[in-house]
Amino acid sequence: MTAVDGAVHVRYLVDDVRAAIDFYTGHLGFVPGERVFPPAFADVRRGNLLLLLSGPESSAARPMPDGRKPGPGGWNRIHLLVDDIDAEVTRLRKAGVEFRSEVVSGPGGRQIVLDDPAGNPVELFQP
Repeated sequence: MTAVDGAVHVRYLVDDVRAAIDFYTGHLGFVPGERVFPPAFADVRRGNLLLLLSGPESSAARPMPDGRKPGPGGWNRIHLLVDDIDAEVTRLRKAGVEFRSEVVSGPGGRQIVLDDPAGNPVELFQP
């Protein structure tokens, strides 16, 4: 399978497409994509990442044949590289962004997990 546009595509289910667009473009350096159809769907882009934002009215939010309903949240997440994690955390906290954790250090660098308005996790990582 070959990607036509060279981008990595990730889909997040969100409660409010407009709030998600505002969050990703206003706080995390994304730009609006080519498809913006709130309240059902929109996409935003950051570098080679195309983030598909699917609202409750989108086809991606339809119940599965067994009755399970897709929804936002969980722990799988997009991973965004930053140059100065402390500065980013300070900036985002001042803007009212909710974090799931504090900055933690590991063998590869430092990371912190925050939530978008629908509760989807986003990891900021400084190598």
